[in-house]
Parts: sequence; C-alpha cells; structure tokens
Amino acid sequence: MEKTLNWREFVITRAIKASGYSAIIFVALIFFFLLREGVPALTEVPLSTLFSVRWYPIEEYFGILPLISGSLIVTIGAALIAIPFGIATAVYISEIAPRWMRELLKPLVELLGGLPSVVLGFLGILVLSPFLRTFLNLPTGLTAFTGSVLLGGIAIPTIVSIAEDALDTVPRSYREGAWALGATRWQTIWRVTLPAARSGVLTAIMLGIGRAIGETMAVMMVTGNAPVLAIWPSSLFAPARTMTATIAAEMGEVANTSTHYHVLFFIGMVLFIISLAVNIAASSVVFQSKKRAERILS
Repeated sequence: MEKTLNWREFVITRAIKASGYSAIIFVALIFFFLLREGVPALTEVPLSTLFSVRWYPIEEYFGILPLISGSLIVTIGAALIAIPFGIATAVYISEIAPRWMRELLKPLVELLGGLPSVVLGFLGILVLSPFLRTFLNLPTGLTAFTGSVLLGGIAIPTIVSIAEDALDTVPRSYREGAWALGATRWQTIWRVTLPAARSGVLTAIMLGIGRAIGETMAVMMVTGNAPVLAIWPSSLFAPARTMTATIAAEMGEVANTSTHYHVLFFIGMVLFIISLAVNIAASSVVFQSKKRAERILS
C-alpha cells in the first residue's frame, strides 16, 4: 500500500513539475517564433522608416510609432478607469456589502468577466460610441477615449475578482486587532486590510492591465482605426489605432514572407516585450513588498 502511494506521489509530483516547465517552454517557443518572423523586418525596412510616424503599407511606409502610441494611450486610459473602480468594487464586496449582496455581486462579476470581447465591442459601437459622441459633442464617437472606457469595463471584472479573493485571504484577526485599537472601518480597510493583501491586489492590477494591452476585437471596433501619432492627452478624443488591431485587421491580407508580413510580426514582438516588461515590473513590486513584510515580521 505504501509503495502504491509513493508511486502515485512520484507521478503527481512529476506531472505538476512538467506542467510548470511547459508554461515556460510555450512562452519561449512563442517568443522564438516571433523573433524568427519579425527580425527580418529590421533588415528589410530602414530603422528611420520603421520607427517613423506614418503607417501606410501600400506605399511601403511602415512607421509603427502611431500604433505604439495608440496602444499606450488606450491602455493608460483604461488603467485609469479600471484600477480605482475595480479596487473600490472589490473592497465593497469583500468588506462592506452584506452577505446577500455579496452572494449576488460575486457571480455577476464572474459572469461579466466571461463575456466575449466581440459582444462588448458590438455594444460599444451601438451604445457607447453614439452616447459619447452626443454627450461630449465630438465629430465621431470612435475615439481612443471610447476604447479606453470599453477596455476599462472589460478589465474591471478581472481586477475585482482577483482583488476580492486577495482581500478575503487576510485573516480576520488583523481586522479585529485594528478595531480593538480604536480604528474605524475605513481606517482598517485602508491601513490594515489593503496593505496586507497588497501582493494579490497588485497581481489583479497586473492581470487587468495585461488584458487591456492584449485586447483585440473590442478595441478594433470602437477606436476608429486611424494610424495617427497619439499624444496624451490631446489625442484622447481622436481616432487611434492599436498594435493588436493592426495585426488582426491586416494579417489575413498580406503575402507570406513579404515585408508587410515581417513588419506585422515585428509589431507582435514589440507587443510581447511590452507585456513582458509590465509583468516583470509588477512581479518585482510584489517581490519587494513580500521581502519588506518578511523583514518587518522578523
């Protein structure tokens, strides 16, 4: 019986390790494929053209700066919307809402997080874009701001779900200790519960921003897809185009191994590096906060 348990434990342990290593291997293979298909763009297109402000592939203009700036302005706008609303909602569900309200809101947030992005983009075209055009008196509702609002709404359920789980893991003794010292509910939330759940909250923010950066269909449907250099904040209410939307819109029309084909993969490589940098930065912040907490406890 003991040998059977040891054999099962050995198999399960090796399977878990293989799963962990496979995630690293898959990411490395994806990056290798992007390098293989995207690096030739550096030899086929002069750097002065590749990092210029004009994207018009029909006439051999492959400037990716408008696409990078469009992605950044939409993502920053989405983050400014999603982070405060997402954290506030998570705090309300975890710390303030009565039990019956929590049991209602938690599944609703999970349901919203599972809605297909193309459906949300369709609602953005039919409802959000005309509303913002009328309310803000804009020439068109298909702007970077519309994309930011929609992406913020898409990222909020992710942030709420993960941040709320992180807040739930904080021991109740922390709250009771703060109350015993005379702290109010809001002081306890702000100075005890949120700092104790900092790593989980930062992870929620990281994943929410990561979803905003990588979103394709929804942002392609509501931003106007104009490859114009976007400058914060003056270009927020003008049409913009993101890197993901460019890849999705043009990859199916290019000839294999053409210059345009390689440039699109180069854009994917840049997007991959930006996402990796965001994840590394967030992970380093989480790691530093954990080390600081261990230092305080020791």
